[in-house]
Amino acid sequence: MQALEHEIKALVIESLNLEDITPDDIDPTAALFVEGLGLDSIDALELGLALQKRYGVSMSADSEETRKHFASVRALAEFVSASRTR
Repeated sequence: MQALEHEIKALVIESLNLEDITPDDIDPTAALFVEGLGLDSIDALELGLALQKRYGVSMSADSEETRKHFASVRALAEFVSASRTR
């Protein structure tokens, strides 16, 4: 799971063009939105598209379940991992 978390951290940085940050700078349990990385709704859309392209996962933009998946890098990794085994 750590390898997948690292991949997702790199994807976040790449897809959102975050400067001066490395995957090691991102706490896998820290919030992605508001606090933590401070991402916003536009970032969520871009990240969702990047996840869909890279891992073939899809999620509803307004779903409460999607909000849980986007809570942290670890939550995203768990979602991607679970989606792969279906």
